[in-house]
Amino acid sequence: MSATVSQMTGGVDGDLLMAHCAEFAKRVKLSGTPEELESFRYLQRCLDDYGCRTELLFHNAYISLPGAARVEALGRELTCITHSFSLNSPAGGLSAPLVDLGSGSEADFAARDCKGRIGLVDGIASPAVAARAKAAGAAGLLHVSHHEYVHEMCISPVWGNPSGATIEAMPTAIVCTIAAADGAALREALAQSATMAITLHAVVDTGWRQTPLLVAHIDAPAGENAPFVLMSGHHDTWYYGVMDNGSANATMLEVARLLAAQKSELRRNVRICFWSGHSHGRYSGSTWYADLNWRDLDRRCAVHVNVDSTGGVGATVCGENGVVAALAGLARDATQAEAGQKHLGKRPSRSSDQSFWGIGIPSMYGSVSHQAAGQEKMRHALGWWWHTPEDILDKIDRDFLVRDTRIVLHTMWRLTTDPVLPIDPREQLDSLAEQLAAIRSLPADFLAPIEVALSRVRSAFDVLEGSPPDDEAACGKRDIALMRACRAIVPLDYTRGDRFNHDPALPQNAWPSLDDLRALAAAPSGSDGSHFALVAATRSRNRLLSALQDAEAAAKAG
Repeated sequence: MSATVSQMTGGVDGDLLMAHCAEFAKRVKLSGTPEELESFRYLQRCLDDYGCRTELLFHNAYISLPGAARVEALGRELTCITHSFSLNSPAGGLSAPLVDLGSGSEADFAARDCKGRIGLVDGIASPAVAARAKAAGAAGLLHVSHHEYVHEMCISPVWGNPSGATIEAMPTAIVCTIAAADGAALREALAQSATMAITLHAVVDTGWRQTPLLVAHIDAPAGENAPFVLMSGHHDTWYYGVMDNGSANATMLEVARLLAAQKSELRRNVRICFWSGHSHGRYSGSTWYADLNWRDLDRRCAVHVNVDSTGGVGATVCGENGVVAALAGLARDATQAEAGQKHLGKRPSRSSDQSFWGIGIPSMYGSVSHQAAGQEKMRHALGWWWHTPEDILDKIDRDFLVRDTRIVLHTMWRLTTDPVLPIDPREQLDSLAEQLAAIRSLPADFLAPIEVALSRVRSAFDVLEGSPPDDEAACGKRDIALMRACRAIVPLDYTRGDRFNHDPALPQNAWPSLDDLRALAAAPSGSDGSHFALVAATRSRNRLLSALQDAEAAAKAG
């Protein structure tokens, strides 16, 4: 008799989870370092003991490790950090006038002359601000933390390793971060002086290096060529990184242990990947794996479950992690069952090694639990210690870690044992309908073909949902239909629509493939701009129509 979900989740071992976390607390795991590799070998030994097939791979990655940094200002040296993919400062540092850029928005940059200057910006360093600084010709950026802690960050907007086409988008500024009190002092001095120069010093080790990637397989009775569910998480860390991402790695090991013990009951295979290069290479590991295994992932990967930062102290909120709309129902079930909370179906952000949307693989989670809003000391959803030296073992709550692991295990058990994959493309199609309704001023004859195609594919999935498969062969056929529908729809919902390249690591609209339609709606009627916009919008409409027709064909084939 098959194990039930509750029987599986009841087997989560809190002592074992904490023992893994204690192991991960022993080493700083910078991408491509011997300490990281030693920790990877611990992961491999555990997975081998659980009966998984494992492969420890190595590949070149463009990695950036921040070193020493300081700021000379106010007649003293300010404590600071620099960031992955900051430029190195010249001998003697970068000295330039300081200009206050507020939050670093596009409007803030547009309102000030930044060329050759150092911008003072509120908040955590980010790829978006680095990209604006590049466009504005700023020589440096000085970020001001919201509190006394400064958070390590990667500022590259290039997703994965740069190519010849994307290397030009890499940052061109020297970037540091200081604490809130020093930022306030700088602003006070700046307000009293028409001009004020400061000096930034930053050492950053950026270049190609070999990084590890661990892959584990749990083979279902259906055989090695059957569809699989991908569970992934990064292993590289800032400092000891016991919560980010040691606790999540502990969760992954425990889920692997319990699934491997029941592999005879699995309908689909499990593939588990531990990445390097997440923190210091802008998701270089997962991107390399997606590129090198594109065809296999396209043909066989049903869902990607990403696991990040589980079990943090004070992480009482479980319903605000990201999930692709087609998997929102499963997230609701798992979260309610294991945490007693309502999942909100939040749209995933462009983060968390989500390197597989272009292929069309739907995804779930990333960070599993979060701090409650309004906790002033936290100032970050993952806790004040996130990306700081304070991310150590005492930041893990054993009970919350067990809870989060149960959520992930519940999800993985359903994905690997349900007769039919718990994917509902209709929720994603409803999201598309809402986005189209929000685009005003488009000619009715332009929108009509999309609306007809959307209605047809929605009806096709209604028919599919109303006719449950009645044997194993029919269930397998339904799985393939759902996967093929996702291949058509997911890239349009979470990328610009190119299945073979990776969009920048920058914020996007929902359904970014509709941006050309939005631009057409916003262009003044009859202007040259509207004619140019119509060209791009027509091509985007063709892409959308083709995807909807492919999804309809998949539904009818299932």
